[in-house]
Amino acid sequence: MKKQLQLLAPTSGEIIPLSKVQDQVFSQKTLGDGFGLEPNDGQITAPVTGEIVMIAETKHAIGIKTTDGVELLLHLGIDTVELKGAPFKISVEQGNTVHKGDTIGLMDLKAIKKAGKLTTIIVTITNTDDVLDKLTLNLGIVTAGDLAATANLKSATTKTSSIKSDNGENKFHKTARLVIKAIGGKKNINSVIHCFTRLRFSLKDDTIPQDKIVNDIPGVLDVARANDQYQVVIGQTVDDVYDEVISQLGSGFEQSEDQGESTKKPVDNSLLAKTKRGFSQLIGIITGSMMPVIGLLAASGMLKGVLNILTNFCHMSTTSSTYIIINAMADSAFYFLPVIVGFTAAKKLGSNPIVVALIACFLIYPDLVKIVSSGKFNYYIAGVGINANFFGIPIHIPQYTYSIFPMIFAAWMAAKIEPWIKKWMPVTLRLIFTPLVEILLVGITVLVIVGPIISFISEGIASVLQWLLTVNSALSGLIIGGLYQVLVIFGLHWAVIPLIANDIAAHGHSVLNGIVSITMIAQGAGALAVWIKTKKNPDLKGLSLSAAISAAVGITEPAMYGVNLKYGRVFLTSSIGAAIGGLVNGLLKVDMYGFTGSLIGFPSFVPKAGQGNPNNLLYFWIASVVTIIAAFTLTYLFGYREDDAGNPKTAPKKKKLA
Repeated sequence: MKKQLQLLAPTSGEIIPLSKVQDQVFSQKTLGDGFGLEPNDGQITAPVTGEIVMIAETKHAIGIKTTDGVELLLHLGIDTVELKGAPFKISVEQGNTVHKGDTIGLMDLKAIKKAGKLTTIIVTITNTDDVLDKLTLNLGIVTAGDLAATANLKSATTKTSSIKSDNGENKFHKTARLVIKAIGGKKNINSVIHCFTRLRFSLKDDTIPQDKIVNDIPGVLDVARANDQYQVVIGQTVDDVYDEVISQLGSGFEQSEDQGESTKKPVDNSLLAKTKRGFSQLIGIITGSMMPVIGLLAASGMLKGVLNILTNFCHMSTTSSTYIIINAMADSAFYFLPVIVGFTAAKKLGSNPIVVALIACFLIYPDLVKIVSSGKFNYYIAGVGINANFFGIPIHIPQYTYSIFPMIFAAWMAAKIEPWIKKWMPVTLRLIFTPLVEILLVGITVLVIVGPIISFISEGIASVLQWLLTVNSALSGLIIGGLYQVLVIFGLHWAVIPLIANDIAAHGHSVLNGIVSITMIAQGAGALAVWIKTKKNPDLKGLSLSAAISAAVGITEPAMYGVNLKYGRVFLTSSIGAAIGGLVNGLLKVDMYGFTGSLIGFPSFVPKAGQGNPNNLLYFWIASVVTIIAAFTLTYLFGYREDDAGNPKTAPKKKKLA
């Protein structure tokens, strides 16, 4: 029978899998298999019996080696190396022997949170490949000293490779030499420090290193860019490689952790800087929540394009069962998008994915959708139609199908209240009553508060757009063209759709819908520029092409969330291209006679006999071509560099570098 090693919880809290740890080096198990722990107590105990072999200068990481040869890393918090040891008190020293359950230190959870860092504790077996056969986790709530994981050890420990490489060069020397060369050489390095697992370089030009090349160097586990540092993950031999780096660079590049931190740029805490950081984080959450479903949306968008071709050119009836079946295939991903996004956003933000997905199901439940689709309002408050009441409270139930932002809010709120519920909910009742309380609190908050707020803002924006259209067609095309897809991100465009529907129903055409069509074309052109310019990242190249095609048939989500928003400037340059196209659209007074937009929707720009401008279709193509050229050129020249995307992570096999 293979030997087992029990890993105890170093403090009280919730055991989570490494995949949920918000640090890619740990979550991808680059530093070995293990577990994460969301602590609610700052007293730290030893998870195993063994020798303390390493304590980081900044006290945020401790290494323990057992008599079985298992090397354990206890990492206190994420990015807490930057706090220079302030929140930690370590009561052991290197060389001490500790027994499992012994108190070895304290971490100030409040101080860590106040500094804007995560308190997640990570326990990993850093020599996983040599000693570990299988690790079984005990997920859920634990107290200090409870069983957190059971490690089945290999029957025989694999010997580590010789310290010499094939050509006789010291392997640490070789790793250091190749890293220095790959990041631009001595002339590109300001300084270098190291923590428990990483070399942290301050570079003069951080666009020089190619992550894939550095990642392929023997002895390098991974690379990361954070906090104005180029971080090269080495693992347990980081001290040896660091010594070789300093030997080759010279002592002038050597800095302690404190010195390294002091050379960092001071954090700008102005309102503008905080707003920019907050917006950047929000966009990161939105794109991160959408990325798992981008391929699905792209495929659905193409299917919708096929359906448009069948109806516009093959005279397929929209009431036929064939149409209804294909439309259900194409539309289901968008109709149930809140459920899918609720699930993925919850996984990203750390809440329960099933619970958040169920909240989304509640918001698009058929009976609620009927209230919205009926269009009946009892009365209006501040311009918002009241169509229901909840325990006597008048509320507005908006459209939630196709929506994204309300579910991201729901996932965020759920992540905040789940720990609070678990604090007071008895363990025996959690299975049933934790989801119940969460669904009630989050679901009602979104329905009664968040939804109406979004509707109120949407109605105000719709009124402004309607006013713009009456003032000047060119100006309205410029402004609406540049900003419309921003409204889509936050779900604020829903109030615009009834305006379009009303225009078409009452007058048979809609100028506003023509401008919206231009914005779809622009987002596709931006994604197309990324496809043309991408050479080394096949995943992004494939995604950007399918996203561009999807936008051409009127579905912009894959382009926006999969490519353009993810790479920031691409969305900006695409939106500027849309503003230019909208301006031309307004100058030519392009009108639209149907709902289907983008390039596939060109039949919607053919006026009925005797109505409208006979050159309207020609003007549509002129505005569309101008939009494509503007968005494509701006993105190609200013919006995207291939370094922005990096390169896909390679397989573990290493290249032999000279």
